[in-house]
Amino acid sequence: MPAEGLDWLPKPHLLSNDEIVRLVRIAVGSLGIREVRFTGGEPLLRPGLLDVVSRCVRLEPRPSLSITTNGIGLARLAEPLRECGLERVNVSLDTLRPARFQALSRRDRHADVIAGIDAADAAGLRPIKLNTVLMRGINDDEATDLLRWCLERGYELRFIEQMPLDPGHVWRRDAMVTAQEILDQLSADFELTPDDEVRGSAPAETWLVNGGPARVGIIASVTRPFCGRCDRTRLTADGQIRNCLFAREETDLRTPLREGASDEEIAALWRGAQRVKKAGAGIDDPTFLQPARPMSAIGG
Repeated sequence: MPAEGLDWLPKPHLLSNDEIVRLVRIAVGSLGIREVRFTGGEPLLRPGLLDVVSRCVRLEPRPSLSITTNGIGLARLAEPLRECGLERVNVSLDTLRPARFQALSRRDRHADVIAGIDAADAAGLRPIKLNTVLMRGINDDEATDLLRWCLERGYELRFIEQMPLDPGHVWRRDAMVTAQEILDQLSADFELTPDDEVRGSAPAETWLVNGGPARVGIIASVTRPFCGRCDRTRLTADGQIRNCLFAREETDLRTPLREGASDEEIAALWRGAQRVKKAGAGIDDPTFLQPARPMSAIGG
């Protein structure tokens, strides 16, 4: 995130709780969606989050509900979220070192994130999955420490290759820590064997650690793209459908929703958005351009 932060969306542009729940209901009832994840930005900042979760839990067929969060505020909300029906959490954690965390996030909140992870575990929001982005010269020396820390606590670690979704558009492929580099680093301290479990559409390729059952995963969107298996659709906070993280076009559902479109009409627009999904993200194409929205405005 840039030091000056990002512009906040005007409140009228944001979907209301009722609008979010209606769109999730359409997705679950008409489009075959079975898993719903609340991301961000930072979803714990939304005042109506508990209301949205509790109402989505009651949909038929009931979707699996999870959340991806930076962990700040999770200590306070883990138990209420569990009581509302949330099933599990993914927490972003790029370092175990408080000083390094403060340099990365410009916030002295490392202890709060750790407390949030512990609270989620205590509340039964399992499996706890931690997401880590290694950055060259910044935290790329922590892969082994992070995995060992997770193994000791029974958490599942996922490394994510740094993607060209930064607000400043300064991403460079040669500065990215690749999946192979991560594997090489981990293999120096752990025995890693490919996981035989069927991957399906999951973005993470996983390995058994020291014979299992513990696993470690890598989401290699850049060097090992999995576009052909991707079945995700993203609904932004302002009611736009994105059929890919790297999409440069969006499909507006907010306007027809507010103009009285029926559930069937909304579902048809949503299907149309997914049908034009490209075969690949095109990161390796010389003509590739980053989308206007950074990751923090798309959701993981």
